[in-house]
Amino acid sequence: MIAIIDYGAGNIKSLQFACQRIGLGSCLTTDNRTIEEAAGIILPGVGAFKDAMNALDKQRLTGTIQQQAAAGKPLLGICLGMQLFYEQSFENGSWQGLGLLKGNVSRLPDTVKVPHMGWNTLQHHRKSRLLNNVYQNEYVYFVHSYAVTNGNTEDLVSTSEYGGTVPAIVQSDNIIGMQFHPEKSGKTGLQLLKNYGEMVS
Repeated sequence: MIAIIDYGAGNIKSLQFACQRIGLGSCLTTDNRTIEEAAGIILPGVGAFKDAMNALDKQRLTGTIQQQAAAGKPLLGICLGMQLFYEQSFENGSWQGLGLLKGNVSRLPDTVKVPHMGWNTLQHHRKSRLLNNVYQNEYVYFVHSYAVTNGNTEDLVSTSEYGGTVPAIVQSDNIIGMQFHPEKSGKTGLQLLKNYGEMVS
């Protein structure tokens, strides 16, 4: 069973439906014991970084997520959820993240339309089980105004180009992030979720 953390940061029914389509059992929860007993954790999210961190803190989920990450449980962060894995965000101020990955989160450059909304291609940089049957230049669906900067280059699995290089998929051992929405990315997104589920099992 995968615990999808439902902390109020966006509509996540489509994510649960996508998991159902690939036979990946999941539950929406904010219960710490349920999260601790789950085989894997998905942290979704849309909206503001500060508000999301405040919601995790208020519901006493921050420490649980950090503890489960340290224990080696597979964690998948989607969109804002991926950004929360990092050390700091400069979205309307300066805010501390979960600190699971090295790097910061900064606004996309003004040379392109912000938010970045729509389909973009993936360029792969290293081998990963996450990329089984996911090929170069496949399209996925983005909706974001901020992206990771100063991250570890060895964590990069795939990038996209939008006003510069955008980390699209990152992985450091059991910590995985996808800046785009796999649940809205058609066949490619479902394959990525399936690959994550196989890593959990």
